[in-house]
This record gives sequence, structure tokens and C-alpha cells, in this order.
Amino acid sequence: MQTSSTWATRHHDNLGEVLRSYWQLTKPRIIPLLLIETAAGMWVAGQGRVGPVLLLITLLSGTLAAASAQTINCIYDRDIDYDMERTRHRPIPSGRIQPKDAWTFAGVMAAMSFALLAIFANLMSAGLAMLGIAVYVCVYTYWLKRSSPQNIVIGGAAGAIPPLVGWAAVTGDLSVAAWVIFAIVFVWTPPHFWALAMLIQEDYAKVNVPMLPVVVGNKATASQIWRYTLGLVPLTLTLVYPLGVCGAIYGIGAIALGYLFLKKAWQLRNHYDNRDFARGTFKYSIFYMMLLSVLMIVDSLPIVRFGMASLVHGLQAVVAAIPIMG
Repeated sequence: MQTSSTWATRHHDNLGEVLRSYWQLTKPRIIPLLLIETAAGMWVAGQGRVGPVLLLITLLSGTLAAASAQTINCIYDRDIDYDMERTRHRPIPSGRIQPKDAWTFAGVMAAMSFALLAIFANLMSAGLAMLGIAVYVCVYTYWLKRSSPQNIVIGGAAGAIPPLVGWAAVTGDLSVAAWVIFAIVFVWTPPHFWALAMLIQEDYAKVNVPMLPVVVGNKATASQIWRYTLGLVPLTLTLVYPLGVCGAIYGIGAIALGYLFLKKAWQLRNHYDNRDFARGTFKYSIFYMMLLSVLMIVDSLPIVRFGMASLVHGLQAVVAAIPIMG
């Protein structure tokens, strides 16, 4: 691996540029989706009742944990980031931030994340947040990313931990439903990331990172995306039945979203060398997970549950009033 001395050091002209560089180091575009997943776990666990202070503390802690993990990822990947034009201008390979400073930044954020959850929520949620950092850094970044085409399958578990953090922050434990939400994100991650990898596989091939499209090609990758999506859709519906933690609003939405995801994956399977289909599948996968999480939140709200119960009761009364012809 190249060291920071390999690159020319660039100095910031003002405080704004310093802050911008550290902000870029956290890969901020990734964090909002993780926070929505966290909020979904909290709302389902709390049956639509989540205190605003706990919500804000948990989301702030999640932001810090994710930012810490992404920063460490940038530190370790600075050699391959320097070799790829797409990532060469990131803060560390460009020389705007030195690795030792980035390590301090990451450590402070991780400590703050743990402390906030330990003080305002509970040790289980704090420990899970640290586990998420450990899995992303140790399992994905250090171990699997450069050694196995299954890197995102196993290492992707890090992205599925935020809902567990949210659930544990509210309840102090993890039920079967919490692990099902974890499994939903876990199964969703490969088709989401592999669609992106199909678009930028030349970059991965250039730096010898064995992402699935680089190793087995687009056809086999598209087939795997289809298989994972095919397993994902029925998995999302188990929150309605048999677990019963989500209701009709979520169920109907999950079916509609799942149908569109399957359609995208099927199109990609049949047109695996078409970059537009790969790009469409990747973009939709983000929309899918965001909206699925929002549906969990909306469905859990007491006013929605009351409204649906009243509707069902009214329909039952109407049916009961219909005379039976004999």
C-alpha cells in the first residue's frame, strides 16, 4: 500500500475547505439511507411511539458511527482510490487530509456514538453500533473486499445493523421481527451493490478488487441479482404474516415495490450488458429500500392502525348487513 508521503500534500485555504474535506471523508450520501433504516426499526419496535429525544440521539449516533466506518474505509482504501480517476480526488489520496488525522477523526466519532447511545439509550444499542463499525471495517474493508467476490454478501451485514440499533434503542432487546428487518436489508444489499458494480467494474478490475462482475461477468451477476430479489420480496411480507408487526398499508406497498424491483431485475437479467438497465436497477434499489422503510414507519403509527381497524370493522358491518339469499 502506498503511504501518504507518495502524494503531494495540498493545503486548505480556509476553514470552510477543511470542514468540506472532512465532510467528504464520511461519504455523506450513503448515510441518509442508513438513518431511514434505523428509524424504521425504532418505529416498528415502538409500535409508532418513539420519543423525540431518543429518536434524535439514536439518529445522531448512527450518523457518527457510519461516518467513522466510512472514514476508516477511506484510510485503508487510499491506495486504490489514488489509482482510480473516479476516487483520486477524495480527501486522503489528494493529500488534503493525512491518514493520522483521519484516524483521530474516526476514533472521536466512534467514541461519541457509543457514549450517546450508552447514556441516553442502552448498552445493547451502543454495542451494536460498534459492531456495525467492526463488521464494515474488519470483515468487509480489511478481509473480504480485496479477496473474495462474495465481499458484499458477507460484509454487507454492516449495512443491515442500523435497524437492529434502532430496535434495541427502543426496547433494549432484539425480537424475531428485528432480525427479519436485518435480513431484509442483508438480502437487499447484494442486488443493490452488484448493479452499481456492473457500472464501474472497469475501475474495480484496474485495482484488482474482485467484485462479482469482474470475476464472473455481467450475465452471471445479473442472474444473481434476480435470484436475490426473488428471495427478497417474500421475505419483506413476513413482517405482515406470520409476524404481524406490520399491517395492510405496509403489506400493499411492499407488494407493489417488490413487483417493480422484480421487473427491474428481470429486465437486467435479460439485458445484462445494457448499462441503462444496470443503472435503472441500482437507482430503483435505493428508492425501494427508502420507501419500504418509510412504509414501516407510516404503518406503525397509531393513527394509521386505528384508521385501518375502523375501516375493517366498517367493512365487516357492511358485509354482515347484506341479506343472505336462500
